[in-house]
Amino acid sequence: MQSNLKPAAGSVVDPVCSMNVDPAKAAAKREHGGKQFFFCCNPCAEKFAAHPEQYLGNKGRIPSAPLVQLGASRIAGSISRIPAPASPDEAVRRSADVERSLGSAAKYFCPMDPEVVSSQPGSCPKCGMALEPELLSSVKTEYVCPMHPEVVSDRPGACPKCGMALEPRITAAGAPAADDSELRSMLLRFWIGAALTVPLLILSMGGMLTSGWLREFDMSPASAWLQLALAAPVVLWAGAPFFERGWNSLRTRNLNMFTLIAMGTGVAFLHSLVVTILPANLLPENIQHGGHPDVFFEVSAGITVLVLLGQVMELRARKQTSRAIRALLDLSPKMARRVAEDDSEADVPLHQVIAGDRLRVRPGEKIPVDGRVLEGKSSIDESMVTGESIPVLKEPGDKLIGGTLNGTGSMLMVAERVGSETLLAQIVAMVATAQRSRAPIQRLADRVAAIFVPAVIACAIAAFVGWFLFGPEPRFAHALVSAVAVLIIACPCALGLATPMAIMVGTGQGARHGVLVRDARALEEMEKVDTLVIDKTGTLTQGKPQVTEMRTVSPGTGSKFSEQEVLQAVASVERHSEHPLAAAMVRAAEERGIALLPVSDFESEPGRGVEATVIRPEGKIKVLVGNREKMRDAGIGVSQIEIASQQNANSAGTVLFVALNGELAAIITVADPVRESSSEVLSRLRRAGINVVMATGDNRATAEAVARKLGITRFESEVAPARKAELVRDLQSQGKRVAMAGDGVNDAPALAQADVGIAMGTGTDVALESADMALLKGDLRGILRARRLSEAVMRNIRQNLFFAFAYNAAGIPLAAGALYPLFHTTLSPIFAAAAMSLSSVSVIGNSLRLRWVQL
Repeated sequence: MQSNLKPAAGSVVDPVCSMNVDPAKAAAKREHGGKQFFFCCNPCAEKFAAHPEQYLGNKGRIPSAPLVQLGASRIAGSISRIPAPASPDEAVRRSADVERSLGSAAKYFCPMDPEVVSSQPGSCPKCGMALEPELLSSVKTEYVCPMHPEVVSDRPGACPKCGMALEPRITAAGAPAADDSELRSMLLRFWIGAALTVPLLILSMGGMLTSGWLREFDMSPASAWLQLALAAPVVLWAGAPFFERGWNSLRTRNLNMFTLIAMGTGVAFLHSLVVTILPANLLPENIQHGGHPDVFFEVSAGITVLVLLGQVMELRARKQTSRAIRALLDLSPKMARRVAEDDSEADVPLHQVIAGDRLRVRPGEKIPVDGRVLEGKSSIDESMVTGESIPVLKEPGDKLIGGTLNGTGSMLMVAERVGSETLLAQIVAMVATAQRSRAPIQRLADRVAAIFVPAVIACAIAAFVGWFLFGPEPRFAHALVSAVAVLIIACPCALGLATPMAIMVGTGQGARHGVLVRDARALEEMEKVDTLVIDKTGTLTQGKPQVTEMRTVSPGTGSKFSEQEVLQAVASVERHSEHPLAAAMVRAAEERGIALLPVSDFESEPGRGVEATVIRPEGKIKVLVGNREKMRDAGIGVSQIEIASQQNANSAGTVLFVALNGELAAIITVADPVRESSSEVLSRLRRAGINVVMATGDNRATAEAVARKLGITRFESEVAPARKAELVRDLQSQGKRVAMAGDGVNDAPALAQADVGIAMGTGTDVALESADMALLKGDLRGILRARRLSEAVMRNIRQNLFFAFAYNAAGIPLAAGALYPLFHTTLSPIFAAAAMSLSSVSVIGNSLRLRWVQL
């Protein structure tokens, strides 16, 4: 897209990169259709010559100040461009249409069963938990079941698998607030149910007394009818969601905790209802005790209220699991200040910003979208996205990340990535994907859960038969109470939540510290890694070459130019080259305040050097910059400084020779400095038992110098991408667990081969789709954070699984009557319900501790 930047007087726009170019100083020019076009550099000119129509067509932007063109919106996996509206009112109407269309594309999934996907909120059909929303754009909310991530819906409801309430997983910036209708409904049901259950429990206590009016009333038929009147609303209305989810579990053949709850409360209530309605003479003697039948209305109502309480506590706790993602979503400002072509400024909604817009960022404001600085400079706080606490100075040309906080300076920026293309949107989407993924350790819980509910039902039947045949009188009452207690106390929910809750909280915590996890498998594998294959450039080093030494030839050898004159000439020529080393020399001149001069006859020979004529006020200079071969081909002797250049090469630098007017003038050493943190972090990695292997495409001398400085014992130089993947395979064949850290693009084969692939970089250069993990800062400290995150999450998952297995292993025998031979007492179904509710909340509470883990 062509930029709408206002050009300076007399300048023209490079049709390829949209930079303003002075025709008199243009690096290149081309003619097309009878018109001259000017370019900032030769690569732009070559691109234009190959495909001129690509850069001359209408890019879709109508530069009319009163009109607002809505941005590109990603809907259902495709990008559609909305044409410019005819009026401001039309713009507002279309904006609303875009938001509605995005909302209609919402999907909901169950965190425990990612294959369950729905277009509206509800309960997971497998586990019954609430579905949660999957974020697909910046203005959409979805609902999903935390136990079955595959159950996804666009509205609240119950999971068709497990019957639990769907919940909004993450809320997009600019979208409506999270729908908490499920929580409000459960709260209402709980309070009304509790108000009716308290007097019901008081009435049921009359049977335990030896005298008094309450004892006499409990013995009368009126007591049973009053208990029925109090229990019916609790069980049939307040507990209706549990019966609905239980029926769905039977209908879909996905038995879950609500199957057991519905069966337990249903059996107790139905038995009590039958013996209350039928005359005593029609009832068998073995269900009557003391001349009247036992009723269990307080059991069914008490269980219902306690399960409702557990649901309320669980829904509240689950809301905390996505706090980190909601915090990231809230980073984006709702408005942006757009600068029109006539330099007028106006505040517009963020979703109306498109790529190419100029935006004003005032002191203390958030950066609205990804882009780069055009004018001004300021320190930017990127800690909320990258985890780095030190503000970063941004100057013209530097990249900006949407959602970060501007300091005290004012800047003019150009938008480059908007909507779902911004780094912040990609972070949220990546974390959402990770939360839906399954760690391999989850397979154990899945295998147990598949047979858990049928096994519990079998245990309940066995308990009923055992008590009915061999228990003390009243046998039927003891049998029914024990069977109901077994059904209620078993909690597949705690087992199912053990892994996904820890994954959800852990990935959110990682995102807050710049560690993005794409797949839960990577979290499990990362703590097992014992070998790290790592690239040099941008990871061990800063990835930004600098001029580390410049040595002019002494006057005795014939040089007539000072160091400043040499650097001015070299930078003026290198400004027209696209090579990274050229940028280092241009920066060196700018840092010294050296003005660059116009050049002509620029020529570049890849891999050897460049040459051009620099136009100085005193006259023209023929400048030649390159390696030894370039100099020798030009007939320029370099023997007098061969020894010095070799010493520089051994110090991890690249040596360039400079000739002015056919005479050798200087040698320049350009190097990529080692990061200050690399040595310390490598030592900590070694202490953690991780062996570091450096693989780089640089020459052996440079690689050896960096390895020697950092204490790396094994390295490979001049390595092609295919060789890196082969290196990873060789290490794996030796039984090593290998993590590969690279830029996520050139290292893609090795990243895919490694047990854990880590994309390292800064800003929007992170290749989020290329690896299992992505670190927003391209230094080794991010790997340490990822390692600590993996250890914390896996430790938490093991704790959750142990608690869930131990709870069920102990609870079911107790409910079946294991205490009776020793203490002549049984576990009340009401206490069983309390234990069942607390078990799920305990697992979630333990998972929430990950929010405070120090990375």
